[in-house]
Amino acid sequence: MRPKQQQKARQDDLFRTRLDQIINMKHALVALANKIDWDWLDEQLAGCFSDRGRPAEPAR
Repeated sequence: MRPKQQQKARQDDLFRTRLDQIINMKHALVALANKIDWDWLDEQLAGCFSDRGRPAEPAR
């Protein structure tokens, strides 16, 4: 099954620290992740998923 679309994180959660406050946003892997077109990648991989079974995890 195709992965479900990710929901936007709630910014008003009092007891959760946002990931961008924990990690170094200047790290090379963070920069790479920001350059990837995740919607395009999901479209390209859509044909690889079956309609049966457990839903897949999102590419991102």
